[in-house]
Amino acid sequence: MDFARTLTLAPDTPFNTPADPWTPPSLRLVCLDIDDTLIDFTAAGRCALATLLGRADLWPLWERVTDRHTALVVSGELDYAAAHFRRTQCFLDELGVMVDAEHVSGFEKRRKELVRRSWRLFGDVLPCLDWLRAAGVRLAAVTNASGGHQRAKLTDLGLARFFDHVAIAGELGVAKPDPVMFHSVCATLGCSPEEAAHVGDKLHTDAVGARDAGLEGVWLDRGGSDHEVVPEGVHVIGGLDELPQLLVSEFARIGVPAQR
Repeated sequence: MDFARTLTLAPDTPFNTPADPWTPPSLRLVCLDIDDTLIDFTAAGRCALATLLGRADLWPLWERVTDRHTALVVSGELDYAAAHFRRTQCFLDELGVMVDAEHVSGFEKRRKELVRRSWRLFGDVLPCLDWLRAAGVRLAAVTNASGGHQRAKLTDLGLARFFDHVAIAGELGVAKPDPVMFHSVCATLGCSPEEAAHVGDKLHTDAVGARDAGLEGVWLDRGGSDHEVVPEGVHVIGGLDELPQLLVSEFARIGVPAQR
């Protein structure tokens, strides 16, 4: 074989010229999960179930039943009101508590009242949001939970003012970790996935899903889950107070350029 004839170089490209150095992207958008990222929802939910049923071990079952019914909302098979009723009915059935529709509705109403009275922000939330807004970053809340309830939380706890957009899985017909969920948010706020980061408390639903969609995926591991194997390309922080330093180290510039 005549190698001299088969080797082709790009025009005006010296053989010894090094490749252009990689330049980190600019950050224009930070997406944040809501429950257990901004708001200590698990503590409120556990407390409500313990108060109503006198048991402190029921939260894992509640989460499993909730996940099944959230999937039915996202697929369009149920609306949120019907999903909440059926979720509570199925939960009580699995406990062997057989009640009629009126009692199911009453239980769910009392549970929601207890949860809403117990909503609390994590202590690192407001300083982090203040920093992000001061840096000129656009903010989106991205959640798989009910739109009405999530917007109420953001309003009740004084967070609504920080966000440029709230993305609700049931309203979009798609949920995290589907890349479409993340791409929809980026498109709405006019940036590319490479210019965005997503932060959430669920390793695979939030961080891995965001990474696979082309965003920087950040797992907020408040509890220090040593048993979890963190996939390549996923960042881990123990609190939102660590987020600014991470973003500064990963992005060349932070914020949206001011209009002139």
